[in-house]
Amino acid sequence: MPGITPSQTVGPFYAYGLTPNGKYAWNDAFTSNLLTPDVTGDKIRIEGVIYDGDGKVVPDAVLEIWQADAQGRFADPQDTRGLPNSSFKGFGRSGTTDAGEYSFDTVKPGSVPGHDGKPQAPHIVMAVFGRGMTMQSMTRIYFEDEAATADDAVMNLVPADRRATIIAKKTAPGVYRFDIHLQGANETVFFDV
Repeated sequence: MPGITPSQTVGPFYAYGLTPNGKYAWNDAFTSNLLTPDVTGDKIRIEGVIYDGDGKVVPDAVLEIWQADAQGRFADPQDTRGLPNSSFKGFGRSGTTDAGEYSFDTVKPGSVPGHDGKPQAPHIVMAVFGRGMTMQSMTRIYFEDEAATADDAVMNLVPADRRATIIAKKTAPGVYRFDIHLQGANETVFFDV
């Protein structure tokens, strides 16, 4: 039938095409390490596990993150503020291991202005790609030790009993845990963007 494109799921060739991590004969365009020599701010690690609706780990997912630098500036032509750390791109990609684990090494982002000009709580935007999904799911990572999280306009759109699903827990100095549940009782909040 003309005009109709059949839907297809994404994957399962993520590792080969998107996260070679030195296992294949080309360079990674993006990696899970966003740290650059000129980066400033608190260096952090975000780690976690992805679970499916049955509570089983997802060994073949891909996650992408976007974020501002520690001063709340984006590496984007639309952000005309000067970047003291010009090589920090604020974008990273990680695949999951056979145990469903992922991690990112980056800096804790600063507060960025929202559409209304009011400051948003420091956060990282995350896209989750996985088998059986026809498109990525989008969420945010907030930090439990940021007081501004409680007043964040986007966070307050989320029902109070589900907000914990998008808050990373500090497990050690500079280390945050953020598990992702694609479905089920503890499903991570995903945003319709």
